[in-house]
Amino acid sequence: MKKLILVAALSAALPLVAHAQDGDWSGSGEVGIAATRGNSKSENVNIKLQFKQEDDTWKNNVFLNALRSKGEVTVATVVDGQTVNVRRYDLTANRYEAGGSVGYKLDERSYVVGALRYENDDFSPFDYQWIASVGYGYTALKNQRTELSFEIGPGYKRYRPSAYDLVVGDPPVTTRIRPDADGQVVARGLISFRHKITDNTTFENVLLTEAGSDNTFIQNDAGLAVAMSEKFALKLGYQVRHNTDVADSAKKTDQLLTTNLVYNF
Repeated sequence: MKKLILVAALSAALPLVAHAQDGDWSGSGEVGIAATRGNSKSENVNIKLQFKQEDDTWKNNVFLNALRSKGEVTVATVVDGQTVNVRRYDLTANRYEAGGSVGYKLDERSYVVGALRYENDDFSPFDYQWIASVGYGYTALKNQRTELSFEIGPGYKRYRPSAYDLVVGDPPVTTRIRPDADGQVVARGLISFRHKITDNTTFENVLLTEAGSDNTFIQNDAGLAVAMSEKFALKLGYQVRHNTDVADSAKKTDQLLTTNLVYNF
């Protein structure tokens, strides 16, 4: 069901950019893979796809991200009435995210923007989150080396908190609780910065905020890309994700450091 929602979110984002018939599209694909064997065993992969298009009228963006990791974890298991720690090979990360935005330019700097974003994360405080928003965008700075833009506007978010275990009774019985989905009006803000440090080195940072009465979600993506050729680059990325209100057993902040091979097209 979650994968169907992910596909639906991406399918909904693609028609947004169909309005832009003129102008060239550009895009990039990133992949990072790591695996260990021997004293420890782990596998992880992260994939990112992004397409952009901009002309005198439109400013559009579509993206798809995936993160999946497996490793050896220690879990508490009851054996013969006693709790023992057992090591097993299991998922440690499983996240998919898709979305897009379409911007219609009012003048050289200002534009109105509509955006969609869907996220499914098995290891976050929320089973899934999706948000639809409209707003105003402004390009504060744009030249051959630097670009800085802002977006802000209202939106609606639908989400479901992750399931949790509740222990009740005597003798104790563990019950798996699956909360109902909920929704709220949010304020969406986006700050996008890109600077070409040298002819082959580029720094970029994107800060996304979705602020609501029940929870505020903040995500910051920073990346440093070094071009090896016209098509290929190496990129060091650092992502921080923060939810202000989560269950007691969950952590509010997640961090991800990646080293990826980038292909530009």
